[in-house]
Amino acid sequence: MDTSFFHTLAALALQPWVLLIFAVALVFDFINGFHDAANAIATVVGTRVLRPGAAVVWAAWWNFAAAWGFGLAVANSVAKFVHAEWVTPEVIFAGLLGAIVWGLITWYFGLPTSSSHALLGGFGGAAIAYAGRWHDVVHEETLWTTVAFIVAAPLLGFLLGLFLVVVVIRIFWRTPPGKIDRPSRIIQLASAAAYSLGHGTNDAQKTMGIIAALFYATIWREQQTAFEAGTIEFPFWIVLVCHTAIALGTMAGGWRIVKTMGMKLTRLQPYGGACAETAAAISLFFSSKLGVPVSTTHTIAGAIVGVGSVQRLSAVRWGVAARVVWAWVLTIPMSGLVGVISFYAVHALRGAAGG
Repeated sequence: MDTSFFHTLAALALQPWVLLIFAVALVFDFINGFHDAANAIATVVGTRVLRPGAAVVWAAWWNFAAAWGFGLAVANSVAKFVHAEWVTPEVIFAGLLGAIVWGLITWYFGLPTSSSHALLGGFGGAAIAYAGRWHDVVHEETLWTTVAFIVAAPLLGFLLGLFLVVVVIRIFWRTPPGKIDRPSRIIQLASAAAYSLGHGTNDAQKTMGIIAALFYATIWREQQTAFEAGTIEFPFWIVLVCHTAIALGTMAGGWRIVKTMGMKLTRLQPYGGACAETAAAISLFFSSKLGVPVSTTHTIAGAIVGVGSVQRLSAVRWGVAARVVWAWVLTIPMSGLVGVISFYAVHALRGAAGG
């Protein structure tokens, strides 16, 4: 089977429906970067280390650079999230619509929800609608691990952020704030780059997984057995395309969510921003190594709250934090519901069109 770019493009030209879904997957990847731009740049904007325009360019570059050398464990987990017998182009299309619609709704209200969980929710909901049953449709181990990390990811970010900021304060507690501020700003550039690498590593792979599921169900179907049996080897052109799409989305920016993440949750100093980003980056690299499709949003939010709470618990705006947590809890079921509705709508439209 030839999986090269030009051979795949020629195959897609013969199947316009599959080509459309491939394009929609890249739109989701773009919206993922657009929606999650706040995660990558909120702290550097909130601490005024970089202006918003410079910050998104910085984050976008490191999103793209993550295409090299960080493995594909998360992409494999997402590609196999739904059992192969229930993976069809309609299911994938409806799942993407579920994720995109939920992402745009939460962006409109300025809520930093998880594009990752929206994707899994939409994909799983559409597959359940197609199968007509709940059980034995999705890989439950991946599902429950992902659900567990709704708690684990922000908690890990919180604890690491709290630990790092306490260490910094203990080391420099006798140093005048003015002497810490300048080096902290430089360090924060590096920590923002590390976080953006982690964001690109984990989030771009989710779209790769969806694209792989689509291609193995259609134009690469002769390799379906190998797809189900082992680890998937992704052609590097898919990796580059997905990282390019998420980087462009990051450059477009999601300013409503920047305001929530960088300015509403708590007030950060440059050293606090560096600690939050470093904590989130460590958490993301750890999760990516395990192949868990975690929420970069949950991780950075937990780290920001951890850093903010070291001053005093009242330094965190818990009302805003509660709204964010509710959005996290609702993401998988709500995107799943949109996925179900989208599947029935797509199925009906294609049936009416004779597709």
